[in-house]
Amino acid sequence: MKNKEQMDQETNQPLEDQLVDEKLQQESDLSTDQIQPESLESKLEAEVADLKDKYLRLYSDFENFRKRTAKERIDLIKTASEDVLKELIPVVDDFERAFRASESETDVSKVREGNQLIFHKFLKVLESKGLKPMEDLIGKPFDADTQEAITQIPAPSDDMKGAVIDVVEKGYTLGEKVVRFAKVVTGA
Repeated sequence: MKNKEQMDQETNQPLEDQLVDEKLQQESDLSTDQIQPESLESKLEAEVADLKDKYLRLYSDFENFRKRTAKERIDLIKTASEDVLKELIPVVDDFERAFRASESETDVSKVREGNQLIFHKFLKVLESKGLKPMEDLIGKPFDADTQEAITQIPAPSDDMKGAVIDVVEKGYTLGEKVVRFAKVVTGA
């Protein structure tokens, strides 16, 4: 049989081996812990660099979009009236023809008739774009939202007090917006 001393040595041997193994394991854990922060740090740096790149690309795209829309807005403002002007060119041509024809025309009624035709054509172009004259203002109450009173005169009757007596200059609306206020004379 084994004596007690031999048994103690045998049982201690595995304990010593176990302690050595634990010590080696701790050292390897420490070395992987030391390696992990470095690899984690490099991963974070790579992620930060990637996010910075994405941010710069997004910022550049936004700046390009902003510049492009600003340029488009300026171009739109410059050419906004192009379609109206294209429709007015034939009216200008008609005026030029009327001027040439009126130089040799002796009948004033024909010149007047030609001018009226051109005037009506011009009004049709303006109406097609939504411009409408303010009509039938005489006798109606003064409206400060659409009219401008340039003077007051004594009203011919009591029902004309505060009403429009005469229109000096027609007013115009474009859709619902007043483009030019009507200049009127009101009764006092």
